[in-house]
Amino acid sequence: MKKIARSAPSRKSPQTGPLLRLTVRRAAGELSRGWLIAGGLTIPVALGGGGILANKREGDGGTPRGTFRPLRLWWRADRSPRPRTHLPIRIIGSDDAWCEDPASRHYNRPIHRSPASEGDRLMRDDHLYDLIVEIDHNTRPRVAGRGSAVFLHLARDNFGPTAGCVAMTRPNLTRLLARLGPNTKIVIG
Repeated sequence: MKKIARSAPSRKSPQTGPLLRLTVRRAAGELSRGWLIAGGLTIPVALGGGGILANKREGDGGTPRGTFRPLRLWWRADRSPRPRTHLPIRIIGSDDAWCEDPASRHYNRPIHRSPASEGDRLMRDDHLYDLIVEIDHNTRPRVAGRGSAVFLHLARDNFGPTAGCVAMTRPNLTRLLARLGPNTKIVIG
């Protein structure tokens, strides 16, 4: 009698399923550069000019120390194809912005702004915000002045410091997005 080969039950490979955890650490001797380590990936990143800070404040240029979760991907559909990710996706529109005013009831939340209004615009001329991973820094509870608009996003060409975000190259962020899910823990520090 001929034996029939049976395939093993289908399981998500540890290299393709959502990551459980990723860690961001400062590079030795570098205040505004670091490493993101996750699931076999080691990615160079740009950090806030103030380094990683335990006591993050609005405008201090620091990247907040702590454990966070990714909430959703904001994506410029006019600049690149839809990336693969386990996160919810929202297309960035011309009136999308982020409230950085601690006196506003919308502080550290997405808002809509007319072209003449101020605010951290998500549709920028440069490519830094073509892909933005919104994280839950200072969201529950939101505390005025404890920092806003902290994202994972694309780095400047010279890998210059961010205003407090974690930034990386497009190929690395695209690779990471394929592995990020709502339950991924982002540990900074």
